[in-house]
This record gives sequence, C-alpha cells and structure tokens, in this order.
Amino acid sequence: MDNIQIIKKLIEDFLKKLCVDFDEVAFLNDREFKGGARFLIKTNDAGILIGSEGATIYAINHLIKKIVWKKVNSKVDLDARVDFFIDVNDFQGKNIEKIRIQALELAEKAVLFKRDVEMPPMSSYERMIAHSVLVDNPNVFTESIGENNFRRLVIKTK
Repeated sequence: MDNIQIIKKLIEDFLKKLCVDFDEVAFLNDREFKGGARFLIKTNDAGILIGSEGATIYAINHLIKKIVWKKVNSKVDLDARVDFFIDVNDFQGKNIEKIRIQALELAEKAVLFKRDVEMPPMSSYERMIAHSVLVDNPNVFTESIGENNFRRLVIKTK
C-alpha cells in the first residue's frame, strides 16, 4: 500500500470513528494549491467537519498530519514524504481562491494609490498563499506584521 492509500484510509477511518457520513475521500494532486496534494472529503455533514470559520477542518488537518508523521513520514526519506491537506466539499479550495483574488485586487490598489495596503488577519497558511500569489509581481512586495491571531500581510509598493 503506497503512502497516498495509507493517508486516504486514515482519513476514512477517522471519519468513521467520528460517526460522520461521507460519500468519498478523493485524492487530488492539484499543483495550483500550495501545501501539496488535497484529500477532498465529499459529505452532507460538511458543517460538522468545517466548523466555525474553518476551525474544525484546520484541527482535523493538524491531527491527521501528526498521525501520518508517526506512521509514514518518520519512516521514509525526505523525497518520499507526502505534503498534503484535507478539504471538505472544496471549502479550502474556495477559500484559497478568495485569498488569491483579494491579494491581487489589493496589490492593484497599492500600486494605484502608491500606499501600503494591509490584508485582514490570517493564518500562516493563508498568508503564505497571499505571499506566493504576489511573489512574481514586479510592482509590489509583501511582509507579515502583527502578533498571534492578529498577524496579517502588508502589500507594499516597490
């Protein structure tokens, strides 16, 4: 059994133990998503798995990654490790797209008004997405400021 199948089975077993009905756990190797491959859970119980503002799905991601680290990644070399995240009914995919659009719009605004523009507070993962969207933009650069839950991205003109 390869690592992808092991992770998929771990997710399925986890969902069964939570007594959450699901249609399937699909593996998607989306290159567009920073953070690696996606395991997409298709379910009618999305609200239970996503939680308030995605808090539950982020926690599930953390737990499953810790289990995978112990079962799979600690036993293999760096090249064979699986970098992944878990999504529910494309919640994170839509969130990533929303962050991309917001970052691009705010970069245009920063250039137009020649002023620094701040994005709202975001998780480190969300900030990484915004940083990566703007990294090749010749007119702006980004930096993170703030502490803890108030850490946010600032888009500055060059």
